[in-house]
Amino acid sequence: MSRYDRQMILPEVGAEGQARLSKARVLVVGAGGLAAPVLPLLAGAGVGHLTILDADEVALSNLHRQTLFTEADCGRPKAEVAADRCRALNSDIDVVALKQALTSENAAGFVSQTDLILDCADSYAASYTLSDICLTLGKPLVSASVLGLSGYVGVFCGGAPSLRAVFPEAPTSGASCATAGVLGPLVGMIGAMQAQMALALILGLNPSPLGQMVQVDAQTFRSSSFRFDAAPEPEQSFAFVAASQLSSDDVIVELRSEDETPQPIHPLARRLSVEHLKSEPNKAKRLALCCATGLRAWRAAEQIKPDWPGEIVLVAASTS
Repeated sequence: MSRYDRQMILPEVGAEGQARLSKARVLVVGAGGLAAPVLPLLAGAGVGHLTILDADEVALSNLHRQTLFTEADCGRPKAEVAADRCRALNSDIDVVALKQALTSENAAGFVSQTDLILDCADSYAASYTLSDICLTLGKPLVSASVLGLSGYVGVFCGGAPSLRAVFPEAPTSGASCATAGVLGPLVGMIGAMQAQMALALILGLNPSPLGQMVQVDAQTFRSSSFRFDAAPEPEQSFAFVAASQLSSDDVIVELRSEDETPQPIHPLARRLSVEHLKSEPNKAKRLALCCATGLRAWRAAEQIKPDWPGEIVLVAASTS
């Protein structure tokens, strides 16, 4: 009996579907809680090539939801440990581990080399950067987010509307897993759904998950699903860029205080308030708003846009 018999017996898979899986090239951005079920499920199914991108290292506080790791892995790069687990599960596939963050500079290169992208980073900057690139290149993006006791997963771009079409405005909450908390089982549920959607896309199952979102409330044990095929792309979008893409021609503003970060994200950055920016004389220049996650910059951009005729971009200190 072969490794894949139990899935190949499905009429939706068969030999042809298994061949599609073996030829697929999938990029997984983020090797944390969402990737904990995603990676072994894709590796076990026989997805031929996996690229894992994550700049962080395993920490003890991760382990309640990042079940791909053990205590012995603490301090090791997440991408490398995750790749080792995938290779141990299936030696017939190729797995590449990259210990680096996703940025607007490298995203297009990674996305262009793959057939399908899974956003497991749970980062505003990473999600919207990937969505922008995937929309431009026509690649499908399976993106998910979990916070507290709720989460969602959807398939964007690749012929479907982008993440911005569904979430065109900055989130109202600035909470993160570190501040609001999260339970491991819900992260596992959402991650497993990401893997299921990825396999459905590769296999060409009908109906396609492209343009569909699933929301889960783990407190009430209820889920809902809706399609967003007709969602219009927003006219106003604030793109994320890397700090290295900024220059002296830009008006660069660090929104974090000195208490938050003594060293601004860019040497030319000034610490200015939104109110001060309204009277800034160089409004024809590109404005770069910088913060930790990109959320504060996004909210500031929404406030200042009516008074700023030039382009506004966002810079996040961390994207994955």
